[in-house]
Amino acid sequence: MSRDSRPELLVLRALKLGDLLVAVPALKGLRRAFPGHRLMYAAQGWLAEALELVGGFELLPTQGLDQPLAKDPGSVDVAVNLHGGGPESRARIAALKANRTIGHAGHLVDGPSWRADLHERERWVRLLEWHGIAADSEDVSISPPKVASPAPGAAVLHVGAAYGSRLWPAERFAEVARVLAAGGRRVVFTGGVAETARATEVCLLAGLPAESMLAGRLGLGAFAAAVAEAAVVVSADTGAAHLASAYGTPSVVLFGPAPPEIWGPPPGPHVVLTRPELRRGDAFAGDPDPALLGVQVADVLAALRGLGVL
Repeated sequence: MSRDSRPELLVLRALKLGDLLVAVPALKGLRRAFPGHRLMYAAQGWLAEALELVGGFELLPTQGLDQPLAKDPGSVDVAVNLHGGGPESRARIAALKANRTIGHAGHLVDGPSWRADLHERERWVRLLEWHGIAADSEDVSISPPKVASPAPGAAVLHVGAAYGSRLWPAERFAEVARVLAAGGRRVVFTGGVAETARATEVCLLAGLPAESMLAGRLGLGAFAAAVAEAAVVVSADTGAAHLASAYGTPSVVLFGPAPPEIWGPPPGPHVVLTRPELRRGDAFAGDPDPALLGVQVADVLAALRGLGVL
Protein backbone atom coordinates (compact mmCIF):
# COMPACT_ATOMS: atom_id res chain seq x y z
CA MET A 1 0.00 0.00 0.00
CA SER A 2 1.36 3.41 -0.95
CA ARG A 3 2.11 5.87 1.79
CA ASP A 4 -0.34 8.75 2.15
CA SER A 5 1.73 11.81 1.30
CA ARG A 6 -0.81 14.43 2.35
CA PRO A 7 0.04 16.69 5.29
CA GLU A 8 -1.80 15.69 8.45
CA LEU A 9 -4.25 17.63 10.56
CA LEU A 10 -5.00 16.11 13.96
CA VAL A 11 -7.95 17.02 16.18
CA LEU A 12 -7.72 16.07 19.85
CA ARG A 13 -11.08 15.42 21.51
CA ALA A 14 -10.57 12.21 23.49
CA LEU A 15 -14.08 12.17 24.92
CA LYS A 16 -17.45 10.48 24.30
CA LEU A 17 -20.23 10.35 21.71
CA GLY A 18 -22.03 13.54 22.76
CA ASP A 19 -18.72 15.40 22.76
CA LEU A 20 -18.05 14.28 19.19
CA LEU A 21 -21.49 15.38 18.06
CA VAL A 22 -21.36 18.88 19.55
CA ALA A 23 -18.01 19.31 17.80
CA VAL A 24 -19.51 18.51 14.36
CA PRO A 25 -19.82 22.19 13.30
CA ALA A 26 -16.13 22.71 14.04
CA LEU A 27 -15.12 19.48 12.34
CA LYS A 28 -17.02 20.47 9.22
CA GLY A 29 -15.30 23.84 9.26
CA LEU A 30 -11.90 22.16 9.46
CA ARG A 31 -12.81 19.74 6.67
CA ARG A 32 -13.70 22.65 4.38
CA ALA A 33 -10.62 24.68 5.34
CA PHE A 34 -8.08 21.88 4.83
CA PRO A 35 -9.28 19.87 1.80
CA GLY A 36 -5.77 18.70 0.96
CA HIS A 37 -4.93 17.36 4.42
CA ARG A 38 -5.33 13.90 5.88
CA LEU A 39 -7.74 14.53 8.75
CA MET A 40 -7.31 12.61 12.01
CA TYR A 41 -9.55 12.61 15.08
CA ALA A 42 -8.00 11.43 18.35
CA ALA A 43 -10.65 9.82 20.55
CA GLN A 44 -11.79 6.50 21.98
CA GLY A 45 -11.77 3.64 19.49
CA TRP A 46 -15.43 2.70 19.95
CA LEU A 47 -16.43 5.98 18.30
CA ALA A 48 -15.24 4.83 14.86
CA GLU A 49 -18.75 4.19 13.47
CA ALA A 50 -20.01 7.56 14.66
CA LEU A 51 -16.98 9.37 13.24
CA GLU A 52 -17.66 7.72 9.88
CA LEU A 53 -21.09 9.40 9.94
CA VAL A 54 -19.42 12.80 10.41
CA GLY A 55 -17.27 12.09 7.35
CA GLY A 56 -13.77 12.99 6.26
CA PHE A 57 -11.88 12.04 9.43
CA GLU A 58 -9.90 8.94 10.37
CA LEU A 59 -9.92 7.80 13.97
CA LEU A 60 -6.68 7.79 15.92
CA PRO A 61 -7.55 5.58 18.92
CA THR A 62 -6.80 7.58 22.05
CA GLN A 63 -7.93 6.65 25.56
CA GLY A 64 -8.09 9.95 27.40
CA LEU A 65 -5.04 12.07 28.06
CA ASP A 66 -3.00 9.68 30.20
CA GLN A 67 -0.82 8.54 27.32
CA PRO A 68 0.93 10.55 24.58
CA LEU A 69 -0.78 10.67 21.21
CA ALA A 70 0.40 7.96 18.84
CA LYS A 71 2.15 10.39 16.53
CA ASP A 72 5.84 11.20 16.21
CA PRO A 73 6.82 14.78 17.01
CA GLY A 74 6.88 16.81 13.81
CA SER A 75 4.70 14.39 11.85
CA VAL A 76 1.56 16.53 12.17
CA ASP A 77 1.19 19.70 10.15
CA VAL A 78 -1.81 21.20 11.98
CA ALA A 79 -2.77 20.28 15.57
CA VAL A 80 -6.20 21.32 16.83
CA ASN A 81 -7.16 21.25 20.50
CA LEU A 82 -10.91 20.69 20.69
CA HIS A 83 -10.53 18.79 23.96
CA GLY A 84 -10.35 21.65 26.43
CA GLY A 85 -8.26 24.43 27.85
CA GLY A 86 -6.42 22.57 30.60
CA PRO A 87 -2.73 21.73 30.94
CA GLU A 88 -3.15 18.05 30.04
CA SER A 89 -4.63 18.61 26.59
CA ARG A 90 -2.24 21.49 25.95
CA ALA A 91 0.70 19.23 26.76
CA ARG A 92 -0.49 16.49 24.39
CA ILE A 93 -0.90 19.03 21.59
CA ALA A 94 2.45 20.69 22.31
CA ALA A 95 4.24 17.33 22.19
CA LEU A 96 3.21 16.96 18.54
CA LYS A 97 5.45 19.92 17.59
CA ALA A 98 3.08 20.74 14.74
CA ASN A 99 3.78 23.45 12.18
CA ARG A 100 0.54 25.15 13.21
CA THR A 101 -1.44 24.87 16.43
CA ILE A 102 -5.10 25.85 16.75
CA GLY A 103 -6.17 26.29 20.35
CA HIS A 104 -7.15 28.74 23.03
CA ALA A 105 -4.65 31.26 24.35
CA GLY A 106 -1.99 29.67 26.49
CA HIS A 107 1.71 28.96 26.80
CA LEU A 108 3.30 29.61 23.39
CA VAL A 109 -0.12 29.42 21.69
CA ASP A 110 -2.05 32.37 20.32
CA GLY A 111 -5.80 32.13 20.41
CA PRO A 112 -8.97 33.42 22.00
CA SER A 113 -9.34 33.42 25.75
CA TRP A 114 -11.32 30.55 27.27
CA ARG A 115 -14.93 31.41 28.11
CA ALA A 116 -16.80 29.07 30.41
CA ASP A 117 -20.19 30.57 29.57
CA LEU A 118 -20.29 29.54 25.90
CA HIS A 119 -22.30 26.68 24.47
CA GLU A 120 -19.98 23.85 23.45
CA ARG A 121 -20.85 24.17 19.77
CA GLU A 122 -20.23 27.91 19.87
CA ARG A 123 -17.01 27.51 21.86
CA TRP A 124 -15.27 25.55 19.13
CA VAL A 125 -16.72 27.59 16.28
CA ARG A 126 -15.48 30.74 18.01
CA LEU A 127 -12.04 29.14 18.36
CA LEU A 128 -11.83 28.36 14.66
CA GLU A 129 -13.11 31.77 13.64
CA TRP A 130 -10.40 33.44 15.74
CA HIS A 131 -7.90 31.40 13.72
CA GLY A 132 -9.49 32.47 10.43
CA ILE A 133 -11.59 29.35 9.77
CA ALA A 134 -15.31 29.71 9.05
CA ALA A 135 -17.82 27.42 10.74
CA ASP A 136 -21.53 27.43 11.54
CA SER A 137 -22.56 26.47 15.09
CA GLU A 138 -25.95 25.19 13.90
CA ASP A 139 -24.48 22.91 11.20
CA VAL A 140 -24.92 19.75 13.31
CA SER A 141 -26.21 17.24 10.74
CA ILE A 142 -24.40 13.99 10.04
CA SER A 143 -24.83 11.32 7.37
CA PRO A 144 -27.60 8.74 7.71
CA PRO A 145 -26.41 5.35 8.96
CA LYS A 146 -25.69 2.66 6.40
CA VAL A 147 -27.71 0.11 8.37
CA ALA A 148 -31.48 -0.07 8.74
CA SER A 149 -33.22 0.97 11.92
CA PRO A 150 -34.22 -1.94 14.17
CA ALA A 151 -37.39 -0.03 15.11
CA PRO A 152 -38.45 2.57 12.52
CA GLY A 153 -41.07 4.98 13.79
CA ALA A 154 -40.73 3.91 17.41
CA ALA A 155 -40.48 6.08 20.49
CA VAL A 156 -36.90 5.58 21.68
CA LEU A 157 -36.43 5.82 25.44
CA HIS A 158 -32.73 5.95 26.25
CA VAL A 159 -32.90 5.25 29.96
CA GLY A 160 -29.22 5.03 30.90
CA ALA A 161 -26.36 7.48 31.37
CA ALA A 162 -22.67 7.32 32.14
CA TYR A 163 -23.12 8.68 35.67
CA GLY A 164 -25.80 8.44 38.33
CA SER A 165 -26.22 12.20 38.28
CA ARG A 166 -28.11 11.83 34.96
CA LEU A 167 -30.31 8.84 35.81
CA TRP A 168 -33.96 9.88 35.81
CA PRO A 169 -35.88 7.40 38.00
CA ALA A 170 -36.72 4.08 36.33
CA GLU A 171 -40.34 4.20 37.45
CA ARG A 172 -40.80 7.59 35.76
CA PHE A 173 -39.38 6.33 32.46
CA ALA A 174 -41.71 3.32 32.81
CA GLU A 175 -44.77 5.54 33.26
CA VAL A 176 -43.86 7.55 30.15
CA ALA A 177 -43.42 4.28 28.24
CA ARG A 178 -46.83 3.00 29.40
CA VAL A 179 -48.59 6.17 28.24
CA LEU A 180 -46.83 6.11 24.86
CA ALA A 181 -47.71 2.44 24.36
CA ALA A 182 -51.32 3.03 25.39
CA GLY A 183 -51.47 5.75 22.75
CA GLY A 184 -50.45 3.28 20.05
CA ARG A 185 -46.74 4.05 19.86
CA ARG A 186 -44.18 1.31 19.64
CA VAL A 187 -41.69 1.89 22.45
CA VAL A 188 -38.10 0.60 22.56
CA PHE A 189 -35.47 0.96 25.24
CA THR A 190 -31.86 1.65 24.25
CA GLY A 191 -28.56 1.80 26.07
CA GLY A 192 -25.12 0.27 26.16
CA VAL A 193 -24.20 -3.13 27.54
CA ALA A 194 -23.61 -1.62 30.98
CA GLU A 195 -27.15 -0.18 30.91
CA THR A 196 -28.92 -3.43 30.05
CA ALA A 197 -30.06 -4.17 33.60
CA ARG A 198 -31.56 -0.70 34.04
CA ALA A 199 -33.33 -0.85 30.68
CA THR A 200 -34.69 -4.30 31.55
CA GLU A 201 -36.01 -2.92 34.83
CA VAL A 202 -37.81 -0.08 33.03
CA CYS A 203 -39.24 -2.47 30.45
CA LEU A 204 -40.60 -4.77 33.18
CA LEU A 205 -42.03 -1.85 35.16
CA ALA A 206 -43.76 -0.61 32.02
CA GLY A 207 -45.22 -4.05 31.34
CA LEU A 208 -43.92 -4.06 27.78
CA PRO A 209 -42.81 -7.15 25.84
CA ALA A 210 -39.21 -8.35 25.75
CA GLU A 211 -38.80 -7.30 22.12
CA SER A 212 -38.96 -3.70 23.33
CA MET A 213 -35.53 -4.21 24.86
CA LEU A 214 -32.74 -3.08 22.51
CA ALA A 215 -30.25 -2.01 25.19
CA GLY A 216 -26.97 -3.89 24.91
CA ARG A 217 -27.96 -5.35 21.54
CA LEU A 218 -27.10 -2.58 19.09
CA GLY A 219 -23.83 -1.50 17.61
CA LEU A 220 -23.23 2.22 17.32
CA GLY A 221 -24.41 2.32 13.70
CA ALA A 222 -27.69 0.53 14.47
CA PHE A 223 -28.22 2.74 17.50
CA ALA A 224 -27.76 5.83 15.33
CA ALA A 225 -30.24 4.37 12.83
CA ALA A 226 -32.80 3.79 15.60
CA VAL A 227 -32.52 7.43 16.64
CA ALA A 228 -32.51 8.74 13.07
CA GLU A 229 -35.76 6.96 12.21
CA ALA A 230 -37.50 7.37 15.58
CA ALA A 231 -40.78 9.19 16.10
CA VAL A 232 -39.24 10.75 19.21
CA VAL A 233 -36.31 10.28 21.58
CA VAL A 234 -36.64 10.72 25.33
CA SER A 235 -33.27 10.86 27.04
CA ALA A 236 -31.18 12.57 29.63
CA ASP A 237 -28.33 14.75 28.38
CA THR A 238 -26.51 11.85 26.67
CA GLY A 239 -25.19 10.80 23.28
CA ALA A 240 -28.72 9.75 22.31
CA ALA A 241 -29.93 13.32 22.73
CA HIS A 242 -27.12 14.68 20.59
CA LEU A 243 -27.84 12.08 17.90
CA ALA A 244 -31.45 13.26 17.87
CA SER A 245 -30.16 16.79 17.29
CA ALA A 246 -27.89 15.61 14.48
CA TYR A 247 -30.79 13.91 12.68
CA GLY A 248 -33.49 16.45 13.49
CA THR A 249 -35.46 13.76 15.32
CA PRO A 250 -37.99 15.20 17.79
CA SER A 251 -36.63 14.84 21.31
CA VAL A 252 -37.33 15.51 24.95
CA VAL A 253 -34.04 16.02 26.79
CA LEU A 254 -33.83 15.93 30.58
CA PHE A 255 -31.02 17.98 32.09
CA GLY A 256 -29.54 17.48 35.53
CA PRO A 257 -25.99 18.52 36.42
CA ALA A 258 -25.14 20.12 33.07
CA PRO A 259 -26.79 23.40 32.09
CA PRO A 260 -28.63 23.30 28.76
CA GLU A 261 -27.18 26.74 28.02
CA ILE A 262 -23.86 24.91 27.52
CA TRP A 263 -24.97 21.49 26.28
CA GLY A 264 -28.55 21.88 25.01
CA PRO A 265 -29.86 21.02 21.54
CA PRO A 266 -29.84 23.43 18.61
CA PRO A 267 -33.06 25.00 17.29
CA GLY A 268 -35.47 22.33 16.12
CA PRO A 269 -38.12 19.93 17.40
CA HIS A 270 -36.40 19.51 20.76
CA VAL A 271 -37.76 20.23 24.24
CA VAL A 272 -35.43 20.75 27.20
CA LEU A 273 -36.72 19.95 30.68
CA THR A 274 -34.87 20.79 33.89
CA ARG A 275 -35.23 22.61 37.19
CA PRO A 276 -32.21 24.93 37.12
CA GLU A 277 -32.94 26.44 40.54
CA LEU A 278 -32.35 22.98 42.06
CA ARG A 279 -29.13 22.18 40.18
CA ARG A 280 -26.27 20.82 42.27
CA GLY A 281 -24.00 20.56 39.25
CA ASP A 282 -21.86 17.54 40.22
CA ALA A 283 -21.64 15.60 36.95
CA PHE A 284 -19.87 12.65 38.60
CA ALA A 285 -22.24 12.18 41.53
CA GLY A 286 -23.65 8.72 42.06
CA ASP A 287 -27.22 9.92 42.61
CA PRO A 288 -29.50 11.97 40.33
CA ASP A 289 -29.04 15.73 40.34
CA PRO A 290 -31.96 17.55 41.99
CA ALA A 291 -32.49 19.51 38.76
CA LEU A 292 -33.21 16.20 37.05
CA LEU A 293 -35.41 14.86 39.85
CA GLY A 294 -37.42 18.06 39.63
CA VAL A 295 -38.67 16.98 36.20
CA GLN A 296 -41.93 15.05 36.62
CA VAL A 297 -43.65 12.51 34.38
CA ALA A 298 -46.35 15.08 33.66
CA ASP A 299 -43.68 17.46 32.31
CA VAL A 300 -42.42 14.86 29.85
CA LEU A 301 -45.92 13.91 28.73
CA ALA A 302 -46.77 17.58 28.15
CA ALA A 303 -43.62 17.95 26.06
CA LEU A 304 -44.54 14.86 24.01
CA ARG A 305 -47.99 16.29 23.38
CA GLY A 306 -46.42 19.58 22.29
CA LEU A 307 -44.31 17.67 19.79
CA GLY A 308 -47.41 15.91 18.44
CA VAL A 309 -46.19 12.49 19.56
CA LEU A 310 -49.09 11.86 21.98
